[in-house]
Amino acid sequence: MTVKKWTLTDVSKGIYLEGLALSAQDLGCQLPQVEVRKSTLRGGLCDGVDVVRVHNGRLSFDVLPTRGMGLWKVWMDGEEVGWRSPVRGPVHPQFVPLMEPGGLGWLDGFDELLVRCGLESNGAPDFDANGRLRYPLHGRIANRPAQRVEVEVDDERGEIAVTGVVEETRFHFWKLRMTSRISTRVGENHLRIHDEIENFSASPATAQMLYHINLGQPLLDPGSRFLAPIRKVMPRDARAAEGIAAWNVYADELAGYAEQAYFIELLADGKGWAPALLRNAAGTRGASVHVHTAQLPCFTLWKNTTAAADGYVTGLEPGTNFPNPRTFEGEQGRVIQLAPGGRVALQLGLEIHHGSDQVQQAEQAIVALQAGVTPQLCARPDSPWCAV
Repeated sequence: MTVKKWTLTDVSKGIYLEGLALSAQDLGCQLPQVEVRKSTLRGGLCDGVDVVRVHNGRLSFDVLPTRGMGLWKVWMDGEEVGWRSPVRGPVHPQFVPLMEPGGLGWLDGFDELLVRCGLESNGAPDFDANGRLRYPLHGRIANRPAQRVEVEVDDERGEIAVTGVVEETRFHFWKLRMTSRISTRVGENHLRIHDEIENFSASPATAQMLYHINLGQPLLDPGSRFLAPIRKVMPRDARAAEGIAAWNVYADELAGYAEQAYFIELLADGKGWAPALLRNAAGTRGASVHVHTAQLPCFTLWKNTTAAADGYVTGLEPGTNFPNPRTFEGEQGRVIQLAPGGRVALQLGLEIHHGSDQVQQAEQAIVALQAGVTPQLCARPDSPWCAV
């Protein structure tokens, strides 16, 4: 077995590569399309954003070390998978006013296929009794640059991985470190994410994590459906309750559409894994998020079928908790408890389906897990899941 490594960034050692181009020969691979490239974007809101593109011969994806190791876009057999945000990104964190008084500054950088929400908090803005912002929308981790970034290739396994270390710290307060490993194998149609969150303080800490996975046109179209093995579904609020009869079906564009979100408990297989599928209306394209439910027990489906110009998109969002305000989720005990030096691992996968056969196979796996269990569909939001 031969494992090769390239260090792209290591702040502690003063290492930073402006660019890197690794060919199939460099990587020890026989497929000529396989490559890894690192570049730094220039101009506009993207100025200074590092991008690491991995191409496994069939699937390619862009990792953003500057934005918390998020995934900007994925391409499958040359077709783009992601969404068309009105925010022209990827946006450098310097242009994202996280702590603006209204708590919604995070939206100024919202552009990725996969963006992490955490680590201190990951939900809606949270304010104290005097109306001052306590926790901003979706936390800080997506706007924290990686301290160290490496590319690793295992030629025996045919695996390519990008690893990044991102810290979320404040003197006198939290000291959290995330080590993220995003990997794929040559010729596969999916990728894997393995994150480890560490409390490197000498005092206990808490954390949260939510993976905001965003899919839009052309995969998302009128008649698209969300499918998963489900134990329970609950609307987040009164607005979501209005659409409970068609909660997993998508409508055409509607300018001014007000978002709807549904909180879900998934059913898992014997190893703790559950698939969640978005498929287009024709059943010819799809994407599955594979969730380890013991690590990420709370799933949120976000629907935002507004006009395309405003961001026609849906979010498949596994998390350690539901994205309610941090104070409420803490009261419900939906936080990760970390002892001094403690660590927790979080895993998920993203699989892209091309062709009706692949989509049907994904659907059949869901039907098999659902067998014998009738989903509980709640008509209205209720505690302790919802902050109502």
